[in-house]
Amino acid sequence: MKKTILSLVGGIILTGFGFTSASAEAEYEIQPGDTVSEIAEEYSSTTDEVMKLNNLSSSLIYAGDTLEIDNQKTIEVQQGDTLSELARDLNVEMKDLKEWNSLDSDLILIGQELELNLSLNALKQFDEFMVNRDGSQTTTSPEPKETSESNNEEEAKETLTMESTAYTAECAGCSGITATGINLNQDRDKKVVAVDPDVIPLGTKVHVEGYGEAIAGDTGGAIQGNRIDVHLPTKSEARQWGIKTVDVTILE
Repeated sequence: MKKTILSLVGGIILTGFGFTSASAEAEYEIQPGDTVSEIAEEYSSTTDEVMKLNNLSSSLIYAGDTLEIDNQKTIEVQQGDTLSELARDLNVEMKDLKEWNSLDSDLILIGQELELNLSLNALKQFDEFMVNRDGSQTTTSPEPKETSESNNEEEAKETLTMESTAYTAECAGCSGITATGINLNQDRDKKVVAVDPDVIPLGTKVHVEGYGEAIAGDTGGAIQGNRIDVHLPTKSEARQWGIKTVDVTILE
């Protein structure tokens, strides 16, 4: 999954200067225990954006591979902004900020959109910068009732820390048919986990860190207590998964 980013950003700046195309690299090397969602959150992106940018069909990733991160952002100039202060707060060089936006001077105008090509370190701070920036410009209003109820529902979901292993439909002694009747021989990409039914009832939908959403559809003699076995398409993928500690969230 080693890849190189080479992307072009274009636009017209309100000062009347044309924006010059720019390119920048933003690659992240996956560390043991990383998940796509955690990486996306850390670098001011979303899981869907990271998966789409890297052509990922699942959220399964491996330590040592690299992920491309979308490092191109835009901000709108607000009253009181100066180019030097924005460069400082965004952790970028002022000359880079001018180059990205084809600025011949330090003059910027309220309402003008500035294009950014941020480093990974700057991306880590971008969301916080925008929250502080928006908070200083707007008055906090009460959250809608629906949002509050939704947040309470999310907080109520149970998350278990479990030891995980992996298996395939063709493992020794396996028929490829799960305890709940799922035929893994016919669908090798099916997201299924083997569980201890006393801990997670069969048929429960779960989210497994580093694996994604799955159905608790199988059991195993060695799967007891806080332990799960995730189904993977091939033996090589199962070997690469190894044994790891993951968070398992009960969805429904």
